[in-house]
Amino acid sequence: MSSAKNYVACDLGAESGRVVLGKVADGKVRLEECHRFPTGPTVVNGSLRWNLLKFYDEIQNGLSAVGKKTKEIDGLSVDAWGVDYAYFSEKEPLLGLPFHYRDARTDTTFPNFMKLAGKDLIFSETGVQFMQINTLYQLYDDALNRRPLVEIAKHFLGIADYVHFLLCQEASVERSYVSTSQLFSPTENRWSGRLIDLLGLPERVFAPVVDSGTRIGALSAELAGRLNLKSFPIFATCSHDTGAAVAAVPAKGENWAYLSSGTWSLLGVELMKPFLGEACLSNNYTNELGFERTVRFLRNILGLWILQETRREMVQNGADIDYPALVKEAENAPALVSIIHPNEPEFLKPGNMIAKVQNFCRRTGQAIPETPGALARCILESLALSYASQLAQLEQMLGIEIKVLHVVGGGSQNRLLNRLTASAAGMLVTAGPVEATALGNILIQAVASGELGSLKDLREVIRNSYTIEEFEPEDAGPWADALQRYESLTK
Repeated sequence: MSSAKNYVACDLGAESGRVVLGKVADGKVRLEECHRFPTGPTVVNGSLRWNLLKFYDEIQNGLSAVGKKTKEIDGLSVDAWGVDYAYFSEKEPLLGLPFHYRDARTDTTFPNFMKLAGKDLIFSETGVQFMQINTLYQLYDDALNRRPLVEIAKHFLGIADYVHFLLCQEASVERSYVSTSQLFSPTENRWSGRLIDLLGLPERVFAPVVDSGTRIGALSAELAGRLNLKSFPIFATCSHDTGAAVAAVPAKGENWAYLSSGTWSLLGVELMKPFLGEACLSNNYTNELGFERTVRFLRNILGLWILQETRREMVQNGADIDYPALVKEAENAPALVSIIHPNEPEFLKPGNMIAKVQNFCRRTGQAIPETPGALARCILESLALSYASQLAQLEQMLGIEIKVLHVVGGGSQNRLLNRLTASAAGMLVTAGPVEATALGNILIQAVASGELGSLKDLREVIRNSYTIEEFEPEDAGPWADALQRYESLTK
């Protein structure tokens, strides 16, 4: 029996962060969560920020917990959400608290930069979907309103890459993160000089870009000494958590799509080169880069965020209801009564989510969901229909047939949503692994270390290690009618 290799994944999400120890041996992987902590935004003078140094403290606590289990660590990598970033200078490790992507500052810079640059130029340079949260529009706000900070900054780094910098003192941005910024050319593999010129930012703040799966350094001697650990390699696997999650999709062959399901739903297919056709621009798809130079051709859907906010509001209003109880009530509620479009801009911002769902239904002449079960059923069925609509659109755009949808991430545990999705899309849905992001992070480290050969081998390890649940479609008729209703709904 071969000796196990130990890799650490620091997985930062929009609600919580985790430090996970992964043991890889004999063609299988086993995970152990060593530390978990909350990560939500902090409101500072009316702006939404990330308390990034607090997260860094918690990661160190997690490493101390790992050190109690093993002193032999073969690598570590951090993954996090995309688009947000932190600045640092030669003398200051952090310049300002990083903004949260839901902050209102891009309400004006998004349309203003679109007017300045033009949609066609931005798309031809980057192949990325237009979302007001993108790094491009956040940086434009910095250029206009935080000029003194930018002038003293050496670089900005994505959230995961910034933590890598704190751990090993090496500054680089990993390709899967930078490809979401709407500032990077996926075909020419470089920052877009034309967009940087229009932003008016100094070129020096754009850090060197490295491939997914690059060893970028080693845990600093100072940190190793303070945490009573031996130094070990620091890898930039896929700094963007979706890149890590998609690497862990347990797929074989072709004709499959993936859904990374959590606060956001990221649904798409894996390509070997960017698709930059007119249909990509008109349907607002994106070309994000992943491990082994793969392309995640996908579109963001607001996902379980709407359900999370709805439940939070219910609890705030005095209801004692957890997610399993809410899903159970949804299961017992009447089917296909009310439908929303999850990607309407009103659902992006926190607050008054129940009223927003009800107002959409009122505006579109539908029954108003009043009970917790009716609200949850409306949200989950609407998500299933949005997935079905997007899968059909992908088939049409790319001229392909999709036979199976692989759902990974925390949302894959929602068996009702999986059942609804299979029926809405009329195709097989598989669910799992839940821990796709941490698994992708850890197993890319194993490939980078030479323990595994390739992405194909990585996915075989996932299939060997986890039971994947399958959901077959049922009740095709009502869903076909509901999909027509969904497509015809307008504001």
